[in-house]
Amino acid sequence: MNTKEHEVMKLRGSADVSYLGRTVDKMIWDFMEEEGIKGLTLAIVQAPYIPRVVGYGYSDEKQKRLASVNTLWPAGPISQGYAAVAVMQLYEAGKLDLDDHAGKWIQNVPEEWKKITVRQLLHHAAGIPDYRTREAFDSEREWTFGELLELIEDQSLEFEPGTEVKQSASNFLLLTEIIERVSGTAYQEYVKKHQFERLGLSHTSFTGDLKQFKQEDLSLSEYVHQIFKKDERYIDPAETAASYRDDGSKYPVIPSSALRGFGDVWASAQDISLWDIGLAGGVLIQEPQNRAVVYAPWKLPDGRTVPASAGWQFYNHRGLMDIKGSIAGYSSFLSRFTHPEELVCVTLMANKEGVDFTNLGRKIAGAFGDLLSTNYDDTRLYLLEGQLSVKETVQRLEKQLNALDIPVFAKFDHAENAKEAGLELRPTTVLVFGAPKVGTILMQADQSIALHLPLRIAVWEDEAGSTWLAFPKMKPLAEEYGLGSHPIVEKMQKLLESLLKKAANYYELSL
Repeated sequence: MNTKEHEVMKLRGSADVSYLGRTVDKMIWDFMEEEGIKGLTLAIVQAPYIPRVVGYGYSDEKQKRLASVNTLWPAGPISQGYAAVAVMQLYEAGKLDLDDHAGKWIQNVPEEWKKITVRQLLHHAAGIPDYRTREAFDSEREWTFGELLELIEDQSLEFEPGTEVKQSASNFLLLTEIIERVSGTAYQEYVKKHQFERLGLSHTSFTGDLKQFKQEDLSLSEYVHQIFKKDERYIDPAETAASYRDDGSKYPVIPSSALRGFGDVWASAQDISLWDIGLAGGVLIQEPQNRAVVYAPWKLPDGRTVPASAGWQFYNHRGLMDIKGSIAGYSSFLSRFTHPEELVCVTLMANKEGVDFTNLGRKIAGAFGDLLSTNYDDTRLYLLEGQLSVKETVQRLEKQLNALDIPVFAKFDHAENAKEAGLELRPTTVLVFGAPKVGTILMQADQSIALHLPLRIAVWEDEAGSTWLAFPKMKPLAEEYGLGSHPIVEKMQKLLESLLKKAANYYELSL
């Protein structure tokens, strides 16, 4: 390879899209099997290109529709990004100030809400209770702004505005109402004009407009497409995904009005990637300092920094940021490495709820850019990069274990131990914990597995300042003792994964 070719490879990544010897396809198929996912679409961006968009499995297993480039999925929490962009567009147009009080634009809110600022709403720093937690809330029906407001208007603020951050759909409900009143245009129409149409997003929609996408009823033709032979609209169709419960019933489509600005967008993985490219540059939000409002950590009055804003969560590794989560029946994920040498984005959409794509997304990014890998052995360890310090992350783990009544047997602060020995080590802590009733069952099968019990999770800070959480994958470890198929092993794996996800992510991952 000559020098010029090497430089091109350095800028655009390697054509060998594998990670630790596993291709992207293999990683995804294995993940789908492990998680029980029926259909998934992946889109990769190596700015300004989208070099790979692939569908896997069924977007609708009953209709036998294949997940494809054109499949529209619920964007879930990614929808917050569209609302945040709309706010900043109005700000750049001089029609709205981020420090405007909510009461300036919406007079019929409770008195203690009136001085909450647009900026606080944007950062989920308002303290307004989440209307989704109210017993009367039903995500399957249409709602007006006033009806949703009535669900929570008698509730006290959960904290003084600006002093904490907690994700709440109510914050973005108010933002969308402010957008309507400032612009004089219905929220959805404003976003369609200034984002969907501006970027030519032909496979992006709000729920109420999904009927525009023509879909053949495949049950009438023995699962074989037929209409495309007569009607060109059915050639390479843009179809909507479907998800089914364990009893076979179909998850209903959630009306846009139920999660306005918070979970109301449907889009293909490729369109989400196109939108993200427009957001990363100056197409949607012109000025860099204004884009930074949307994706920059929020600083609290007491000096703490919250690594989250407008649904986005932030990490230290090469400017990594992501926005992810679930709605009923579906999960979505969008991550972006913003470092100019490796500007890579990964979008993953699937028809199963409760799936955290963080770990998979990181491996896929690593296949497209060597500098994006974890630098640790992902084949042996289950790894997640966290957003908080080692100390805060360990505290979150301990809180979870306490809530689950799982005893912590030991906590090793290796950095402190190193200091006492006259050595230096970045923050590194190991928690040792477990439930004897569970671990004993494995030891009854093979007592030598006691070398790996009780369970442990390590949390450390790397040279870049990133916090990592890890534990040995349970199945490969148990297979060394002939216990890989023991039902307790899978339960242990799921418990450990759950602990890591909750400790590593600032926001809750479900909507």
